[in-house]
Amino acid sequence: MSVDAKIEFPVIEFRSSDLERGTDGWHRLCNKVREACETFGCFEVVYDTISTEVREEMFRLIKELVEVPVERKQKNVLPPPSHGWVGPSSHVSPLYEGFGLGDASKYDSVKNFAQLMWPKGHPLFW
Repeated sequence: MSVDAKIEFPVIEFRSSDLERGTDGWHRLCNKVREACETFGCFEVVYDTISTEVREEMFRLIKELVEVPVERKQKNVLPPPSHGWVGPSSHVSPLYEGFGLGDASKYDSVKNFAQLMWPKGHPLFW
């Protein structure tokens, strides 16, 4: 007997009007992103105005983050629900790696995370 299950990840539409920090739209968008990350660990972004160059840069930066030494990633420790860094597990999920931030909508939280990952600095965060 087999079970065919299809997992559908959340799709979040980013509208320019919701990207103004501090607005109601911004807070709703932040909540959707947080909920998707807590529940699924990922989500699909729909945003028509993101250029190919920006998408390529995003994936380049994600690759940089994944390549940070494990010893540094392990310093990213947070209480639930964020839990900090979660590394690959050979018996559970060898390809999974997760990074938790206390509150990604707050500049200081992102800055602290960037300083932890790149203590000598990173041109996009310093």
